[in-house]
Amino acid sequence: MTTFPRVPADLFRFTTADRAELHTAVLQAFGVANEHLETALTLDDVQQRLRDVGWPEQTTDDELVSALTSLRHWGLIDATQHRYGLTRLGEAAQAGLQHAIQALTSSGALQTAVLDAIADRLDELSGQQDDRRTFTALMELEGHLDALQTNTVRFNSELQRLLRDDQADLATFQDVKRTTITYLRDFISDLDARNQRIRAVISSIDATAVHERAHNGADLYQDDLWLHQRTAKWDSLKAWFYDTPPRVDELQDVARKAIVSLLRVLDRISEQRRRPTNTAADFKALARWFARTETEDEAHELFNAAFGLWPARHAHLAHADGELIPSGEPWHNTPPVPVSPQLRKTGKQEHIGSTGKVRNIDDVRRNRREQAQKDRLELEHAWGQIQTDGPVRISTLKQLDHDTFHRLLDLVGRALGSDPDSTGTRTAGTSDGRMQINLRNARGWATITTQKGTLSGPDYVIDVQSR
Repeated sequence: MTTFPRVPADLFRFTTADRAELHTAVLQAFGVANEHLETALTLDDVQQRLRDVGWPEQTTDDELVSALTSLRHWGLIDATQHRYGLTRLGEAAQAGLQHAIQALTSSGALQTAVLDAIADRLDELSGQQDDRRTFTALMELEGHLDALQTNTVRFNSELQRLLRDDQADLATFQDVKRTTITYLRDFISDLDARNQRIRAVISSIDATAVHERAHNGADLYQDDLWLHQRTAKWDSLKAWFYDTPPRVDELQDVARKAIVSLLRVLDRISEQRRRPTNTAADFKALARWFARTETEDEAHELFNAAFGLWPARHAHLAHADGELIPSGEPWHNTPPVPVSPQLRKTGKQEHIGSTGKVRNIDDVRRNRREQAQKDRLELEHAWGQIQTDGPVRISTLKQLDHDTFHRLLDLVGRALGSDPDSTGTRTAGTSDGRMQINLRNARGWATITTQKGTLSGPDYVIDVQSR
């Protein structure tokens, strides 16, 4: 059974008892004195240090003696011949106070410079150097790792609070979130390359030998606790960058999901500012109207009124000069054809009078069916190329035409936008539900060439199957 060290009951009693502000200021005064290597203070010295830490009130000797007596009762201060000093509990309480103030007033950050510093220190440890330099490089490495962990936790907490905050001024709100999106994109742009560099160096280092050299360089006699602490720090480093999956991948996932969430919030804000209501509210109101219909005919009538999906009577209309437009050009790339609102009501065009009978558009429908069938065959061919017999790396897919490769990229993008399960696998499917992809984290890089160019990226492990 794992046991955890117990915190003494009175360690932070000074923050809740009467005159807590004075008790806190006195502890800070002793902390400032310790920074100047003054371990014992007289009553006058404590008064002076209180002014140094910015205590605003004039404290009488009786009030100060009472505060010191309380701190002594709680085991934070001892007294010898009218001189006062911090006990070990007092030093721990003062350190905890400083850490709490720092956590309340500082903000987290994702700094690529910290990742570069970790990689540089690992490069030093992988080389041959004297024991003293090994010790200092190891201490610097652990300091950078602690900074990465602390800043990541604080930044993630602030990021989640930002995602939940929708009460601020809209202009400020949008500006802050756009800045955060840019910041996150810059951070994750080269994160894979930095992670690969750190992984490669970690795999080449004998941690036991490095710790022994650092132990010798620290001039420590026999300190098993020191070596145990170094081993724990090294295990933490491997958990971040080397284990499967590494925690740095979780950091990347958090950043990517935050970007998507922030973009969605910004889109929703922009939509609300452009119109008095939003799309979600419109559909909710429409759903309530559907719920109040009594017959199926009423529901169909409401549907037609809401969406206007009657049979088309304008498929025969053409551009004034149809020769200027290639027959194979997609409709969304061609200029629009004007359609009179009177066509549905009267069967007539405003500018040409009566149109007579509605044209037989069976040929148009047949051509469209043939084109749809052709598109379907091309889609089946693409899925046949992409489908795998099991997990494979992207780099093994060599014989792909450009359109098929485009569909594969769309599937990979859908998977990267989904949440990983407990094994780190991401799952996504096509919009029609035909195909499903399982994707796991990459190791190394893949380069794929099609008729229109070459793409390099992470070599993910994928498994594409038909549903």
